[in-house]
Amino acid sequence: MNDYPTRPAIMGILNVTPDSFSDGGKYNTVDTALQHCEEMLAQGADIIDIGGCSTRPNNAIATEKEEMERVIPVLRAIRLRFPEATLSIDTFRKPVAEACMIEGADIINDISGGLFDPDMLPYIGKNHIPYVLMHCVGTPETMHQYQLGGDIHQTVLDFFKQQCAILEAYGDQQIILDPGIGFGKSLEANYALLRDLDRYRYHEYPILIGISRKSMIRKLLGPEADLENCTTILNTIAMLNGADFLRVHNVKNVMELKKTFIFAQPSE
Repeated sequence: MNDYPTRPAIMGILNVTPDSFSDGGKYNTVDTALQHCEEMLAQGADIIDIGGCSTRPNNAIATEKEEMERVIPVLRAIRLRFPEATLSIDTFRKPVAEACMIEGADIINDISGGLFDPDMLPYIGKNHIPYVLMHCVGTPETMHQYQLGGDIHQTVLDFFKQQCAILEAYGDQQIILDPGIGFGKSLEANYALLRDLDRYRYHEYPILIGISRKSMIRKLLGPEADLENCTTILNTIAMLNGADFLRVHNVKNVMELKKTFIFAQPSE
């Protein structure tokens, strides 16, 4: 994690849930999860992000037991089949994070930035675990009810400073910052966070942008908007604005974008 892949690194989403907003139920068996993981790695994913607890709006939050039962068998199978793969676990629960690290996970991706489980940041900090720290407000049940606006960049930056300070008290850390686009922000704030990444970048930590197939697209363009096409457009903007990681459903599309983007850069 100290040497990040050529910018931006691609994090492929592997939801092993029955209820995720885009692909719930598609990959919630070990066999289908393995197949999709293999596809994404072959297409060029740098990281596979495994999630067992959907936080879509108006959705019942899985219990810790349910999340464990979904994630652990898939993680074990992927680690066995693909020992060199970099695996991230999308969880806000410290017990799930700890169990997954024991099973061979490399990164913890926490949508709450340490808010939902008070034991998460001490665990991450003491063990210097690579950690995606996302800006969030509220609780798992209420976080999508907020519509933050105003100086959203300062709001997010203040949160990053606060949560990073907790981690940094344990020494050097490997932190990736995620502004939480689509989580508790107004439509205008979501697009502002995509436009001005450096206004909330803290301590030169890399920034991850996750905008794949999100409702902000159809809220702007209408219900008939092409989610894949618009996701590619937004990922292009993210790359132009300095994103270090892109979290995506369609690895093939974004890898084609990345190769074209890199090739088209002016020579030095």
